[in-house]
Amino acid sequence: MNGKIRVAGIGLALSVMGGLVLLVVRPSLDPAHIRPLSLIASAWMAFLVAAWLLRKVPRRTAIVLVLLGGIGLQAVAVSVPRAYSNDLYRYMWDGRVQAAGIDPYQYVPTATQLTGLRNDFLFYPDAQYCVSPGYVSSHPAAELTAGCTRINRPTVPTIYPPVAEAYFLAVYYLHPADDSSLPIQAATAAVAMLVTVLLLIGLGRLGRDVRMAALWAWCPTVILEAGNNAHVDVVAVALTAAAILALATARTTRRTVAGGILLGLAIATKLTPVLTVPALLRRRWVTVAVSAASAFIVVYLPHVLLVGGKVIGFLPGYLHEENYTTGTRYGIIGLFVIGPLASAAAVLVLAAIALAVLQFSDPDRPWTGALYMTAGALAVTTPNYQWYSLLLVMLVALDGRPEWLAFAAGGYYAAFPNLRTLDFIPGRLHDAVAYGVPLLIVGAGWLIRHELARRAPAVTELVAAEAVPAATEPVPAEAGAAAVEPVGQEVPA
Repeated sequence: MNGKIRVAGIGLALSVMGGLVLLVVRPSLDPAHIRPLSLIASAWMAFLVAAWLLRKVPRRTAIVLVLLGGIGLQAVAVSVPRAYSNDLYRYMWDGRVQAAGIDPYQYVPTATQLTGLRNDFLFYPDAQYCVSPGYVSSHPAAELTAGCTRINRPTVPTIYPPVAEAYFLAVYYLHPADDSSLPIQAATAAVAMLVTVLLLIGLGRLGRDVRMAALWAWCPTVILEAGNNAHVDVVAVALTAAAILALATARTTRRTVAGGILLGLAIATKLTPVLTVPALLRRRWVTVAVSAASAFIVVYLPHVLLVGGKVIGFLPGYLHEENYTTGTRYGIIGLFVIGPLASAAAVLVLAAIALAVLQFSDPDRPWTGALYMTAGALAVTTPNYQWYSLLLVMLVALDGRPEWLAFAAGGYYAAFPNLRTLDFIPGRLHDAVAYGVPLLIVGAGWLIRHELARRAPAVTELVAAEAVPAATEPVPAEAGAAAVEPVGQEVPA
C-alpha cells in the first residue's frame, strides 16, 4: 500500500474515532441515541485500524502521527465535561482543602469544619449526593453539615494516596477554578501525552519499534479516562513508565536507585503499580526494594504524623463496598467458588503468578512480566472500573502485543451494566464474560504467534535453498566443437 494512502487512512480512522468519542462524551449530539457501549466498541475498531496502518509508515512520520493523533483525540475528550465518572470532583475538593492548609485525610467533605470551603460548583441544592438533616442528627459524633454535593461518598474520607494528593494540590495552584473541571481534565490529558513522549523515547533507546507508542496514545481507554474523566491513574502510569524505563536501562547504582524511587512514588499515587514489583525485582532487587520503600515511607510520613491512622482513608470501606471482603466479587473465580474460598483462591492465583514472574521473567524485559501480573490481577479481581486497565495499556505499548488490549476493552463491558447490548447473557456472568473473553483472545494470540514462530525456520530454509544455484550439469559438446575440459580434473591421454 502506498505510504500516502496509509497516512490518509490513519487520518480518516482517527477522525472517525474522534467523532465517536465526541458522541460518547456528549450524547446530546447523537440524534440516533446509539448506546454508548456500541459507540465505544466502534471507537476501538477505528483505533485498531489506525494502529494496523501505522505499522509500515516511516519512523519519523509515525512519530509525528502518534503525537498529533494523541493530542487531537485528547482535545476532543477535554472539550466537554466528564461523561461517566465523577471522581474528579473529589480531586478538585482535596486540592482546595490542601490549599487551605488542611490535611486531606483529616475531615470528610461534608464535615462541619470545612463548610467555609464550600463553593457553588461542588455544593448546591440539586447536586447528586445529599446529606440530609436526619442523617446528620443520627450521627452526631461525625460532626457533619447537611447539604448536597457533586462529590461521591461525601461522608467518607478520601481514598487517594499522598502523591495523588500532591498532584491535586499542584493542579489547584496552577488554576484554582471554582466553576469548571477543565483544569483537572487538561492536566490529566497533558500527563497522558507525557506518557506518550516517555514511550517514544524509551522504545527508541531500547531499540524497539516506536510505532508501538500509538497503542497508548490512541487507545480509547486512555482518551476517555484521561482527557475526559481525568483519572489520577494516569499519573501513576507515568511514574511507573519512567521507573520501568530507568530500571530496564540501568547500568549504574544511581540509575537503579532513581528507578526504585519512581516506583515507590507510583505506588504512593495509586496502588495498582505494585503489580509491577515482581518483574522489577529481577535485577538488583535489594536496591530497588529499599529505594522504593524509602520513597513510599517519606511521602506518607508527614500525613501519619498529622492524622495517624486516618491516612488509610476509605480503602477498607472500598474493599467491603465492592464485596472483595465477602468473596462475592470475583467474576471468573465466582463461577466455581464464592465466599472465603473465593478470596483464598484469588490470593493463591495472584501469588502463583507473582512467583512465576519473579522466578522466570526476563530481567531485560521487565514490562513483559509486569504485563502478565497486571492482566492476571484484572482477570482475578474483575473490576467494574475501566480505568484500572490504564497500567496494562502502557505495558502493552512497551511489550508490543496488541491482543492484550482486550482486557482494556473488556473493562467497558464490565463497567456499564445498563448499557450492554448482549442482553441474553445472565447478569451474574457479565464480569466473567468481560474478562474471560480477553483470556481467550490472548490465548489465541499465543497460539498464532507460536505457530508462526514454528514455521519460520522452515520458511527460512526454503528461501535459502532457492537462493543457492543448482549444480551445473555437463553440457554435451556440439558437433564439430571441442569439448570443454572440466577444471581441476585430470584428462586421460
